[in-house]
Amino acid sequence: MFVQVTSRLTSRATTHSPTLLRFSGGLLSFILLAACSQQQAEPAAPEAAQQSVTQPAPQPAAAPPAAVTVYEGGRLIVGDGSAVIENATFVVEGGRFTAVGATGAVAVPAAAVHVDLAGATVMPTLIDTHVHLSREREPLINDLTQRAKFGVSAAMSLGQDEGEVVYQVRNENAAGIALYRTAGRGITAPEPGRTEIPHWITTVDEARAAVQAEAALNVDIIKIWVDDRNGQFAKLTPELYGAVIDEAHRNNLRVVAHLFTLEDAKGLVRAGVDAFAHGVRDMDVDDEFMTLVAANPAFVLGPNLPARGVATDLAWLTGAIPAEQLQQLHAAATGQPEVIAAYGIQSRNLARMSSAGVTIVLGTDGNTPWGPHIEMEDMVAAGMTPAAVITAATSNGAAYMRLDDRGSISTGKRADFIVLDANPLEDITNSRRIHRVYLAGEAVQR
Repeated sequence: MFVQVTSRLTSRATTHSPTLLRFSGGLLSFILLAACSQQQAEPAAPEAAQQSVTQPAPQPAAAPPAAVTVYEGGRLIVGDGSAVIENATFVVEGGRFTAVGATGAVAVPAAAVHVDLAGATVMPTLIDTHVHLSREREPLINDLTQRAKFGVSAAMSLGQDEGEVVYQVRNENAAGIALYRTAGRGITAPEPGRTEIPHWITTVDEARAAVQAEAALNVDIIKIWVDDRNGQFAKLTPELYGAVIDEAHRNNLRVVAHLFTLEDAKGLVRAGVDAFAHGVRDMDVDDEFMTLVAANPAFVLGPNLPARGVATDLAWLTGAIPAEQLQQLHAAATGQPEVIAAYGIQSRNLARMSSAGVTIVLGTDGNTPWGPHIEMEDMVAAGMTPAAVITAATSNGAAYMRLDDRGSISTGKRADFIVLDANPLEDITNSRRIHRVYLAGEAVQR
């Protein structure tokens, strides 16, 4: 029980257990696509991934934040890889952490409201560096609202964004929802019949013009696709993606690449690409690739792992989605040898790159607001420690998205944090046991 001195923190309603909302269709599609395809295809249109939300039962509102609030007694995961503080105190004032440390070592303002977090675990909010969201205003705001309920404070949309709305929402930085960043339309070779939103380029001049067009919109990153989709399309050549990378860097923009093969991965790293939005998926990475990556210490990997292909217990979704949809998910979540093999390649590559010190971030791909919690479980299954995964999902993601105001629970940062009923360092799936989410010190209504 977490007790506030002036009032008791409201516990979850019995009709809202577990607390996590779910879009059922996104996860089901994810599982089925992984089983049916060698490659993990991104959605042809963000709206296709948008599903209706099962709204939670109303809950009593949390007590409004005082001018100064002191949270005491909980286990604190800082998020930057530093040691856990087992009996922590942190002070929130003006929407920021003004003091963080061990209980007894932090000066507590006399007029502060105290919140007892004994028995709870506190961690930073999550950063999802790879999503594809709606492009219309209200659905997009809803997408970002749902992410906040799952403890996501920022999300980066990687391509297939067009129109003014996405930039308007990004620039508004509205309170109480996840911060939004975008790669704009993205750049690829022609993919007729799949999508016409990205810039289609076939020449170096077109490559540079596409980058200039996106730069004029002040995109946050340049996204490229280097993938023939199982031989369906031509893919960007080294000459073309090299021109994109060069022009982007001339415009102080980084480039993140969707790719599939080890050969393309080597070429992209040689050309100076800044990040991968997926790992290598056709074979295990070799020493040559690891040498190339080691020569670029700023390189970032967002692995976006596929479904593991193993039978999965989805009982934690009970009550959060319609029973019929849950039944469909259970039917799809069975052992699938071909999917297991695909996951094996990517998981081994992730483990090797993580062990070598490559910066890892979390990205889910698509429009599934609870997806980060599944991705974190898959990253641990691949061989990363829960502590390393949490760092990837928090401070690493914030640094990658150039958000210096969040990503860790430390003095001066925004007071974005999640209060959990159990310790995710012991079991990463405990990240789903959310008691409350705070953005800028304000409790998110869940």
